[in-house]
Amino acid sequence: MGSVSVPESVQSVIQSGSLETKSAQEVVRWALETFGNKVALASSFSAEDVAIIHMMVQVNPKARVFTLDTGRLNQETYDVMDKIREKCQVSIEVMFPNTEAVERMVREKGLNLFYHAIENRKLCCGIRKVEPLNRALATVDAWMTGLRREQVVTRAAVKKVDLDADHGGIAKINPLADWTWTQTMEYVTKHGIPYNALHDQGYPSIGCAPCTRAIKPGEDFRAGRWWWERPEQKECGLHVSKHG
Repeated sequence: MGSVSVPESVQSVIQSGSLETKSAQEVVRWALETFGNKVALASSFSAEDVAIIHMMVQVNPKARVFTLDTGRLNQETYDVMDKIREKCQVSIEVMFPNTEAVERMVREKGLNLFYHAIENRKLCCGIRKVEPLNRALATVDAWMTGLRREQVVTRAAVKKVDLDADHGGIAKINPLADWTWTQTMEYVTKHGIPYNALHDQGYPSIGCAPCTRAIKPGEDFRAGRWWWERPEQKECGLHVSKHG
């Protein structure tokens, strides 16, 4: 992915940290007004993401939303996609993995390769999620996510706005960085926003069906993701920086 020339005004905002004290709605508005159709939300249709979609369409009904359909999602995730499309009247750009790469991986390593080695799990995530993400991000100058600092140790330092060195230096915007899970669900409930039914079954974090389970009392929000791995390994590659 080639580098993006981020305007000096945006770099100044990032360096000053001025958006760190702004509300989620204010950050969303800034992103849409600054980048127009060159910013998109990467949505897995979590409670965080549907909250952001609701905020986005209040500013721009044609705001861009894309999702990564890995081919291994829960039916409940597809259900909420359709409900959000209807509720918010938003167009969803669906990115699929490269068919030949998936077929080759499954042929060589099996359908459930991810249970057998972390290298296999990262390979699967790379083919089903990271490569399609890179294709989507090649069309934007900035992207939004539903990352929250509370979610897991690997996200504790997430900023509301930063430069993403791993994706050509585009801006990365995390409007809910300082929100709690309670705040997120209160917003969703208050505005009558459809959300993934699995959240009511003990799934605060939802990914691919084979790699996600409900969490137990006292476990952290991401404990149900790749539960057989150590906490510091629990990222699929979408939000892991190679630049420290």
